[in-house]
Amino acid sequence: MDILRSWREQKAMLKMRFPTLSDTDFDFKEGEKEGMLNNLSSKLNKTRNELCLIFA
Repeated sequence: MDILRSWREQKAMLKMRFPTLSDTDFDFKEGEKEGMLNNLSSKLNKTRNELCLIFA
């Protein structure tokens, strides 16, 4: 997944678009990015492909 904006900008935009998201939804440690993305996918009721499109 290519993210064109900085992670900080992406996080802010997603939180504005989906007010149910919190800072803790974006927390992940090195190597746990997939878990965070799976969590976001389930919390937003989006498929992984839909989530990738939102990030793009």
